[in-house]
Amino acid sequence: MSAAEDLSVDGVSVELAGTRLVHEVSLTAAAGQVVGLIGPNGSGKSTLLRCVYRVLRPAGGAVRLDGEDLHALTARESARRVAALTQEHSAEFDFTVAEVVAMGRLPHRRGLGGPTGADHERCTAALRRVRAEHLAGRGFLNLSGGEKQRVLIARALVQEPRLLVLDEPTNHLDIAHQLEVLAIAREAGPTVLTALHDLNLAAGHCDRLYVLAAGRIVASGTPAEVLRPDLLAEVFGVRATPVRHPDTGALQLLFDRLPRPLP
Repeated sequence: MSAAEDLSVDGVSVELAGTRLVHEVSLTAAAGQVVGLIGPNGSGKSTLLRCVYRVLRPAGGAVRLDGEDLHALTARESARRVAALTQEHSAEFDFTVAEVVAMGRLPHRRGLGGPTGADHERCTAALRRVRAEHLAGRGFLNLSGGEKQRVLIARALVQEPRLLVLDEPTNHLDIAHQLEVLAIAREAGPTVLTALHDLNLAAGHCDRLYVLAAGRIVASGTPAEVLRPDLLAEVFGVRATPVRHPDTGALQLLFDRLPRPLP
């Protein structure tokens, strides 16, 4: 299992092309916690995550891992501590699945040396963990969307990060793999910050939730504290009925459209 570190996002604002998309957002994730970002499309979830994994630099505020400013680290140091699964991924060359996963070991290699036997073992174990070992010799570009997603999760796992950032990690996955991926992320050991559209997945797998709307945090707390019908009606425009899973007691939500007044 990976070690984990405390994450602190302190008053982060983000601007793109002169427009402020994220407004002084603060959140925390204790070492080993799974913390979810939820909110409607365009609320700023992905933009905030890009600051955390250093694709964007904050216009204000700071992102800290165990008290250290992530944006002050070298790229190599950052890659040893933070791994990200993004919504957008592209490959111009058709690497094999084994080669794609092995890229996750690059921050740990010394000099120009190639992968070691231990690296190969870690990569094989990660592919086995996401049930994609049989894909090792396949070309990445020829995979389905769900297969690609599982391979990229394996690559993030072999990076052995202290913080794992997941932007809609269940995209393209069937329900069995959705449940499995979020369980694997927790079992792997790092602190996890993830953006999720599926509120039931967020309820079942996150220790704490932050709700973003128009680039601002409007609520935070445990899933039971946050996923209230009044808040969901205001932020998402849906009528939600909370229920409890008959076996686990976990919070789940049933959704209906809110009635709209006649014109």
